[in-house]
Amino acid sequence: MNTQDRSIVLINLSGHDRPGITSAITEILAGYGVQVLDIGQAVIHDTLALGLLVHLPPQAQHSPVLQELLFKAHEWGMQIRFTPVAEASYEHWVAGQGKSRYIVTLLGRQITAEQIARVTRTVAENGLNIDRIHRLSGRVSRSQMDNPGRACVEFSVRGETLDTAELRRHFLALAGELEVDIAVQEDNIYRRNRRLVVFDMDSTLIETEVIDELAREAGVGDQVAEITERAMCGELDFSESFKARVALLKGLDASVLEKIAQRLPITEGAEKLVATLKSLGYRTAILSGGFTYFGEYLQKKLGIDEVHANELEIEDGRVTGRVVGRVVDGECKAELLQEIARKEGIDLEQAIAVGDGANDLPMLGLAGLGIAFRAKPLVRQTARHALSTLGLDAILYLIGFSDRDIEEQWGGLRSGQKK
Repeated sequence: MNTQDRSIVLINLSGHDRPGITSAITEILAGYGVQVLDIGQAVIHDTLALGLLVHLPPQAQHSPVLQELLFKAHEWGMQIRFTPVAEASYEHWVAGQGKSRYIVTLLGRQITAEQIARVTRTVAENGLNIDRIHRLSGRVSRSQMDNPGRACVEFSVRGETLDTAELRRHFLALAGELEVDIAVQEDNIYRRNRRLVVFDMDSTLIETEVIDELAREAGVGDQVAEITERAMCGELDFSESFKARVALLKGLDASVLEKIAQRLPITEGAEKLVATLKSLGYRTAILSGGFTYFGEYLQKKLGIDEVHANELEIEDGRVTGRVVGRVVDGECKAELLQEIARKEGIDLEQAIAVGDGANDLPMLGLAGLGIAFRAKPLVRQTARHALSTLGLDAILYLIGFSDRDIEEQWGGLRSGQKK
């Protein structure tokens, strides 16, 4: 390559990975006073792809530096390519660092070429360019390929998108077609510094609606279930529908509460998520339109910091059909989220809110990361983020944790419990 009129060069090296390659390449460059403007490296199945954008000082432009690199690559049996970069092209690249950056996360039980093709096409069609692709889920053995359990790929993209809400709508529609989840977030300081997570309880931390369980015990299951479904879909005012459902429980023997609590089905990934968050110093809370009795049961079981829910009134061992105090509805949940954040000195952008029903939308909208989890269609369409294909612990992917990070933390927690 003629370097007489080229001071900026892109170097691409690829081939079988081994220890010491990056060190040897940069040592050669160091011997000629070369400045590294950018560097990136990836290894897939023991195959290295290393890229360096370098500036050759005047004394290096007439030196054998590139020839030395070529000989070293040949010695290793690797491919190396040198591409001169024009000044105008370089300045255009530098100017790009001011553009907005986003993280697009693709989650599913397995990741296919079609899914990646459709996601990346949507990225390109919205004027965004992919800077980096990173797999967050762990490696899958050949025996597990047909049923791997969980997979996640993260795309770092850059560009000026005119309508972020429209981009999210595109991804939501695409997620439905492909039966995956696709989240898009601004890549800012808050994404890497979340400090508070608040959860709805029914159909979020647990895979049932407690009031439906109580209603079955009271013999009014069908009536309550119908009202619950309409309320969660946003067809009925939550507070009024809640009072109507509770009234149907009048006379229920309070002893059934413990029996129901013992059989509550914990949502997939809930224990791992909460334990991991707690070990990393996150504050956690339940903000529920359900009942305090069951929230406190989950608080003890999962190690959650605080609970805010409805207190079911009980007199003479029987449910009265009323609740004590204000009903915890959507407006109340939003207020509680703000109150906890203020008390803990946490910016709302650092908060994560997770829920499934229409009464969760106010808090999902306030939190920096609001997640509609296995939610009703209205909630999925309204919330900024939706998860449906994996368990609650997939939220750790959305805040940038890899399986390696998660398993190291979770494994350490379990070992501590065994001791």
